[in-house]
Amino acid sequence: MEMVLITALGVGGATFIGSVLGFIFKKISHKFSDIVLSFAAGVMLSAAVLGLIIPSIEYGGDYGIIITVIGVFVGAVSLNLIDKLVPHLHKLVGKDIEEHHNANLSKVLLFVMAIAIHNLPEGIAAGVGFGSGNTNQALLIAGGIALQNIPEGMVIIGPMLSAGVSQKKTLVVALITGLVEVIGTLIGYFAVSVASVILPFALAFAGGTMLYVVSDEMIPETHTHGCERGATYALLAGFCVMLISDVLLG
Repeated sequence: MEMVLITALGVGGATFIGSVLGFIFKKISHKFSDIVLSFAAGVMLSAAVLGLIIPSIEYGGDYGIIITVIGVFVGAVSLNLIDKLVPHLHKLVGKDIEEHHNANLSKVLLFVMAIAIHNLPEGIAAGVGFGSGNTNQALLIAGGIALQNIPEGMVIIGPMLSAGVSQKKTLVVALITGLVEVIGTLIGYFAVSVASVILPFALAFAGGTMLYVVSDEMIPETHTHGCERGATYALLAGFCVMLISDVLLG
């Protein structure tokens, strides 16, 4: 349990660390951001397949492949539905968008909210990994998610400051997005620990959410600023780093 708590804080804290780096390096080039985010996408892709989806098949027994396929799609569809229900939380940072007619702020806050919403299932994925009892795999999954959270934390700082949000409120928002992931990690761990029978489905569900994030958000984001080739190689590098780590720790 102690390891789970430390990992939860580490995964959630990665977003906060990224936001602090964002304050230090306020103007981050698209090329650098895309490369880092693509590397993180490769790590998450590998973690989803090796740490969640393949173990789901193994734990599922005779019906493992069926449970896994269903779980992957349920996870992806659930995140898709969540995307459609993202609320406008401009009040969170004390700004009335309609009153100020600030479209940029609206877009920035929706982006931040999307990060916070996706942090919950990502945290659950990390927690489910620990619930499987394979600590090495769980740490790899958590490491991949944490690595992805650092560039996410970095990229939200500049736009929020530019949109007129104070440094203090910007930092608070970044901290909240990280805390969401801590909560998700604990939920995933306790859910699987209490009802181990749901482990195969939970692993596949978590894998599906991670695949959805990589395909729907991370890859498109890194292919819109003219650095597609570099981003592709960075994704492959991230995938292979995770693959090597899995073999060495397996």
